[in-house]
Amino acid sequence: MTTATDGLSQAAPAPPGPGSLTVDLRGVDRWFGAVPALHQLDLGVPAGAITVLLGPNGAGKTTAIRMITGALTPDRGTVRTFGLDPAVDGEQVRRRCGVVSAKPALYDRLTGRGNLEYAAELYGLGRRADDRILAAADRFGIVDALDQRVGGYSTGMKTRLALARSVLHDPELLLYDEPTSGLDPESSHAVLEMIREMTAEGRTVVMCTHLLVEAEGLADRIVVLDGGTDLLAGSQEQLTRLYWPPNLVHLGAQDPSQLRQVGRWDGVIRVDTNVANRPGVVQVQLDDPSRIPDIVERLVGEGVRLTRVEPHEPTLEDLYFAVRRDHRERQQAAERAGLAPVRPPTELDALARTEATR
Repeated sequence: MTTATDGLSQAAPAPPGPGSLTVDLRGVDRWFGAVPALHQLDLGVPAGAITVLLGPNGAGKTTAIRMITGALTPDRGTVRTFGLDPAVDGEQVRRRCGVVSAKPALYDRLTGRGNLEYAAELYGLGRRADDRILAAADRFGIVDALDQRVGGYSTGMKTRLALARSVLHDPELLLYDEPTSGLDPESSHAVLEMIREMTAEGRTVVMCTHLLVEAEGLADRIVVLDGGTDLLAGSQEQLTRLYWPPNLVHLGAQDPSQLRQVGRWDGVIRVDTNVANRPGVVQVQLDDPSRIPDIVERLVGEGVRLTRVEPHEPTLEDLYFAVRRDHRERQQAAERAGLAPVRPPTELDALARTEATR
């Protein structure tokens, strides 16, 4: 592959092969004064997939994105993007990335076309600029608004313009920080569909969000962050199996007390009558899901009027809060045992780091 500008051509490393990592952060720390933004962060982004960073505000998602492009450098640890160190080869890395920040910087006094022409000039697209601008504007549905001033755009139109700008130079890696912030549901849905289309074309996407419904069904890989640390990473299916066994079924009945007897039956490992947000429903863990028809038949035969029989399929929301609850409980247990708690670093760590680097 060659990264080209007018009058300048630079050889770039070949894109990562199947199964490789486009982005690889290892043991990354980053401080802003005495405030830790990232702490021992490990983040691997597989090529050609959508990796979604989940976490509350302040979890370190935006800082991690800025590390990937070299906009920030780590205080400790290593960062590799396309196998390059963005602190050293930042320009080369950034030419292969398309970025949309949480609050994209657009020029309100320019038209949409003017914004894209300026970006095309920065990317050195030269004679290809006009075709690329029209193609990007068409992809994100803003062709009819290209000659309007951006100051008159709606929030959704500005986001679409920022997304169009991010793909002008045909990047391999797309970094999207809260790309649907402030959008109405229809616009949000359209943006997420476009992200799916771009990965289908072979691009790699890293997306930050705190909206769990966005990541549901979108992410190939989920990374849960808190306090600048990765708590857990993997596919949604892999991660849910860490917290819930596969052989769970929810049962409901007009008289829920009649369901308790199931706990004494063969093949039933456990019955939980306290299912969050589902009053009157019991959760049954079985040794084999093939027992479900027999259990239903026996309950009906004993006069139990069932209102619900459904396999337990944890949502991403269930997973997210289970991860955070587990992390919190581990912290509390460590503190009770007098051990160093699992936590983000404190100002004392910042002081020790400062002393060590003098």
